[in-house]
Amino acid sequence: MTPSHPGRFALAFIFLTMLIDTIGLGLILPVSPGIIAQLTHEDLSGAARWGGWLFFVYALMQFLCAPIIGNLSDRFGRRPVLILSLLMLGVDYAITGLAPTIAWLFIGRTLSGMAGASYPTVNAYIADISRPEKRAANFGLTGAAFGLGFILGPAMGGFLGEHFGLRAPFFAAAGLALANALFGLVVLKESLPPARRRKFELWRANPLGTLAALRRYPALIMLFAVLVMVRLAHDALPSTWTYYTMLKFHWGPGDVALSLVAVGVLMALSFGVLPRLLVPRLGETRSVFVGMFAAATAYLGYAFAPTPMVLYAWMVMFALGGVGAPALNAILSHLVPQDEQGELQGAIASIGSLTSIISPVAMTSLFAWFTSAAAPVYFPGASFLAASLAELTALTLFALAHARKASRAVT
Repeated sequence: MTPSHPGRFALAFIFLTMLIDTIGLGLILPVSPGIIAQLTHEDLSGAARWGGWLFFVYALMQFLCAPIIGNLSDRFGRRPVLILSLLMLGVDYAITGLAPTIAWLFIGRTLSGMAGASYPTVNAYIADISRPEKRAANFGLTGAAFGLGFILGPAMGGFLGEHFGLRAPFFAAAGLALANALFGLVVLKESLPPARRRKFELWRANPLGTLAALRRYPALIMLFAVLVMVRLAHDALPSTWTYYTMLKFHWGPGDVALSLVAVGVLMALSFGVLPRLLVPRLGETRSVFVGMFAAATAYLGYAFAPTPMVLYAWMVMFALGGVGAPALNAILSHLVPQDEQGELQGAIASIGSLTSIISPVAMTSLFAWFTSAAAPVYFPGASFLAASLAELTALTLFALAHARKASRAVT
């Protein structure tokens, strides 16, 4: 397969798309607990429960919509899907900023989940334009954008929230999403030529249909199980970090923003640099092992961090985990042809979203339970301990998948 070359702005736009999406998320993280508490008249523990259900709605919509959008991008191309998703994201942030009740936050999360289902299209676009040996590095760009977004987003969100009110960050995020949609409309070229597109089939455009269609690639099955455990761990941080640090260390929005900026700096370096340095030397498989072990260790460190300085120290280990995800995505992308990349990435996003339906509710419930008066032991880090165990399970499953592949190669 020879990758297509849609122009020099392609990767720049993809990077900006992920960056602006993450800035939007980072903008609202420092102020979300305050808005939820304001609308529900609950304390932080109670607001955390509502926050978990908001993540649940977001993940549910991604689970349902990711296969549809991935298949649509295989049929109509990546460009129109990406631009429409950005437009919808801008509308979502505007609705959330105006929300008079908690019900409107759920409406906003529904739209955001549908728009966020464009992640498969982003990754399919990268697979389209990248040579096989460059895919891990280019997939790392999305992680670098995520990290950089967590530098800019929380800093902007903390500043706007403290000086202009809790709702101001949502309107800033809406403007950024709409501006990026306009940028894409002007500069982005299509990466999937008409000759390589396939017809849209409704039976495949749903989570079960997508998995059934990809069942003919047996190597994917165990790796999908790995993805489930990785995502269960991953969602512990965005769903409970703000509540955890505010309760344990008595941080305000500015302190939370500063910590997320630190995470973002390290992740931008990790995803932007490490895949390009380590994957060519270690190979994709070893890079996955390194990334998962580092992430498991970092989550354990977060769970028991006695002071903010120790928490910050564990961020370095967490950043090292950034090499694993791009390498794993590259391994998966090598297993299917170009005209099924959208479907594959839709399946990956759908699997991740299915776990994200469960994980935020489970993680925030763990946090709420172990910080409540009814808890047998007061332990704010319970969700991060659970995340560490999930990463170790993923590491074990990946090792089994690698051993099975090696055994088949010998026989």
